[in-house]
Amino acid sequence: MDVRGVIFDVDGTLVRGDEPIPGAAAGLDAAEAAGLRRLFVSNNPTKPPEAYEARLARAGIHADADEVLTAGTVTARYLLDRHAADSIAVVGEPGLVDLLGEAGLSVERVGRDGDLRVDPAVLVASLDRRFGYKMLRACLDLLADGDVAFVGTDPDVVIPAAEGDVPGSGAIVDAIANVAGREPAAVLGKPSETAREMALDRLDLPPEDVLVVGDRLDTDIALGARSGMTTALVTTGVTAAEDVASSPITPDHVLDSLAELESLLAEP
Repeated sequence: MDVRGVIFDVDGTLVRGDEPIPGAAAGLDAAEAAGLRRLFVSNNPTKPPEAYEARLARAGIHADADEVLTAGTVTARYLLDRHAADSIAVVGEPGLVDLLGEAGLSVERVGRDGDLRVDPAVLVASLDRRFGYKMLRACLDLLADGDVAFVGTDPDVVIPAAEGDVPGSGAIVDAIANVAGREPAAVLGKPSETAREMALDRLDLPPEDVLVVGDRLDTDIALGARSGMTTALVTTGVTAAEDVASSPITPDHVLDSLAELESLLAEP
């Protein structure tokens, strides 16, 4: 296979929780042996790249923070480009709020009771384990003002965790959109255009020279398919091989394990 770089998804592809998925080490070794530039791209918005460096290390995977791109960093880039001077309300975990604040944005987390001390110009919706009725009502009130921008960090309705699949950001974004009767102006993370641009900038490669490997058709594989990258689905996460036939998104390759990456890369 004639590629020079690879984008790896994280959850469901390399790890589940802090445990490596069988075959992950072999796949990473194959990419290294082939001399590929690599980037780890996660739709988890709750932790910064430095936390991913530590998390992957616990699973026996070496990765530098500058090799990691998350939905949080993609969201920060989008907001800095369009809402750098605006007050931003966030339904999200503390890690996301801290990341956005450290990027220089003016952010406040929506309280458990829906309380806010600011009149925001933007509402960012993401995974928030405190999310409940009062927060949903506060979001409805905010978005009744059509001038308040609505942004989601990522579309993942379900995410693979150590204890099994759990609700993700997409579930909360969809709940808010449903009651407000408004779709977000943007949903960041994979497969958004912002994520694509940031990933290719980090790799410094054209899309035709990049392989995307991940376990989700609607995010990982869609990211590559929309951009002209080669795509490989691994069936170690949320997507089974039989799901491919009923999906409008078709990967170039389907792998039972990341260990099969070595033979895939060896193909002419």
